[in-house]
Amino acid sequence: MKRIDPAVAWWFVAAVGLCLLPWYMVQDGFLSALPAFGTGDPEAASAAVQVFSRGRWWFLPMFAALAIGAAGFLSARRETRAIAFIAGGALGVAGLVLQAWFIGLRGWTYPWLVALFGELGDRQFGVGVGGALAFGGFLLLLTEGLAVRGYFGGDRFVSGAVGVLTACIALFTIWPVAIMLGQSLTASADQTLLTSFLQRFATGKNWGLACLSGGGSCGVAWNTLALATATATSCTVLGLAFALITVRTGFRYKKFLRLLTILPIITPSFVVGLGLILIFGRSGIVNQLVESVTGANMGRWIYGFGGVWLAQTFSFTPTAFLVLIGVVEGLSPTMEEASQTLRASRMRTFKKVTLPLMMPGLANAFLVCFVESLADFGNPIILGGSFGVLSTEIFFAVVGAQSDFGRAATLGLILLGFAATTFFLQRRIVGTKSYVSMSGKGDTGLAQPLPRPVRTFAFAVAIPWSILTVTVYLLALMGGFVKVWGRDWTPTLSHFGRAFAIEWGPGGIIWAGGAWNSLFTTIKLAAIGAPITAIIGLLAAWIFSRKNFAGRGILEFALMLTFCVPGTVIGVAYILTYNIPPLEITGTATILVICFVFRNLPVGVRSGVAALSQLDKSLDEASVMLRASSFRTLTKVVLPLIKPAIVTALVYSFVRAMTTVSAVIFLVSAEYEMATVFIINRSINGDYGLAIAYSAVLIVLMMAVIGLIQLGVGERRLGRRKALAPTPVLKPAQEMP
Repeated sequence: MKRIDPAVAWWFVAAVGLCLLPWYMVQDGFLSALPAFGTGDPEAASAAVQVFSRGRWWFLPMFAALAIGAAGFLSARRETRAIAFIAGGALGVAGLVLQAWFIGLRGWTYPWLVALFGELGDRQFGVGVGGALAFGGFLLLLTEGLAVRGYFGGDRFVSGAVGVLTACIALFTIWPVAIMLGQSLTASADQTLLTSFLQRFATGKNWGLACLSGGGSCGVAWNTLALATATATSCTVLGLAFALITVRTGFRYKKFLRLLTILPIITPSFVVGLGLILIFGRSGIVNQLVESVTGANMGRWIYGFGGVWLAQTFSFTPTAFLVLIGVVEGLSPTMEEASQTLRASRMRTFKKVTLPLMMPGLANAFLVCFVESLADFGNPIILGGSFGVLSTEIFFAVVGAQSDFGRAATLGLILLGFAATTFFLQRRIVGTKSYVSMSGKGDTGLAQPLPRPVRTFAFAVAIPWSILTVTVYLLALMGGFVKVWGRDWTPTLSHFGRAFAIEWGPGGIIWAGGAWNSLFTTIKLAAIGAPITAIIGLLAAWIFSRKNFAGRGILEFALMLTFCVPGTVIGVAYILTYNIPPLEITGTATILVICFVFRNLPVGVRSGVAALSQLDKSLDEASVMLRASSFRTLTKVVLPLIKPAIVTALVYSFVRAMTTVSAVIFLVSAEYEMATVFIINRSINGDYGLAIAYSAVLIVLMMAVIGLIQLGVGERRLGRRKALAPTPVLKPAQEMP
């Protein structure tokens, strides 16, 4: 059976989108538009019908693009085919983007278009199924032409993957962030743009250093930078300690230790904050104990830098651990054996061999935690007190009485500057060295025991932190099992009953509890977003690690944009961008899934890059030499060797979608309410018992999901020897005669 040319398939997809499907978004769903398909109704008709029935001439360039693409099929010359595919695909994409951008609900979008062409006398709505399908078809027709022309090594899969990735980042990252940051270039009538920008940027509230002289507080920019550096350092150290204990020691309770490392990531942030307040607040257990023993009052230290640092370390250590666990597992023991064969001590081997090979993982863990701290909103708003950071200042600038989008955008620009600087420093430090520790050769080495000082340090760090974690959770979750937190400590399950009551009616089960609707919605959307995030993230990591093409560094940095901008800013940016044509998706489930995917994508990318940096490229090259396609090489060779990175991407994206607050609080609707928003609303109303009960259910649910993900993905098999049990030594009385 003859294979269909992929270019023909993508051309056909574009043609279907233009000629057979509703072009605009249909309010009541796709199927409701079918009865009115041929009537010329702008909400139901295809682009072809609208050209002939309503005279909407702006669709004509896309039909010209179809004709140019079809001309390529008729040519026998490879060069001519490539040019036709590139021209047709580029014209189709450009025509769709320009007509969607320049024509909106009121006709021409910009006044200069009215002056140039006159009043349009027509309008159009947001792009729907037909428009989306046409865009995808033209885009992939363009990438087919680039591959035929010889770009991307002539690899169609790589060319298409880069094209889709670029389009997704442009639509759902660069565009909304640019719209939001564009607000920093607004000015009043009596000021220039430069003067207005400098007044917002170079203020003492941003860059003041009064704290160094003891005369006040430092600017929020310095506060944010200091907090992010401290948090990233502590999280990386803790994550490495837990990873070393889990992988390189025989600690009996390592599974329990591993469970504790992921508890904070599956917990809504206010639960950890509440637990810390109960322990270290003015009426907390530790403060009362210290005061009763020494008479000293520890005061309100938890509300400030120390408290936020502690809370962020709780929150982001699991992220560092998830990045580093795969890196530690991937270290080749043969290199350590070779070092010790050359009479190097265990400590010297660790410092000169093991630690340098973990550098990509350490750098990626530090980068992710640094950016997470920059963008964190929940912990500073709860525990910050008078200690201001950029994320909270942005929030108050947007929702406060001042409603100053210009200041919010300027502060967001500072955040992006910090993240960009860290990103490029990380690339400069580790990007030019080789850290390969797994090759195509057999690996039968035995993992070496950790040096005594390293082992002692890891346990000295991890065990106290584990005890503190257990204490925080026990105190925080007690609130779901007592009547009134802080006043009536009578044990009860009434909060769980109000949230998750089930009744039986004539028609069957009735989900009577108030929390069921938000729980089902959250699970459904998180389950949709998690695999999409993992697929795109690991595909991007593979492309960035294995392929060279123009603009790769820019594309890689663009992935970090939504990650280093606070969730509240992303929420506002998405509203400003997607509440009007050409993409009207505000209030739908689509915008929530998109927000989940592109907020959580960088962790999947960074963990994938760290794992791939340990795989020798000769594995890919050997597969290609045996005539396997790039897609087959990726699925059959690479992915089985980076299963820890797959688990990281799936786990992180799912639990973040379940527990995120700031990024979705502006995007939820009555139909699509998220669990965390439900919890926050109950907390605001003082119903802490129900809020904590709901949080406890979420924690148990996500632990079960993480176990299922681990079971479904499985473990990486590297074919290494296992250490044999020591042979028992016979005592003289047991010897044979």
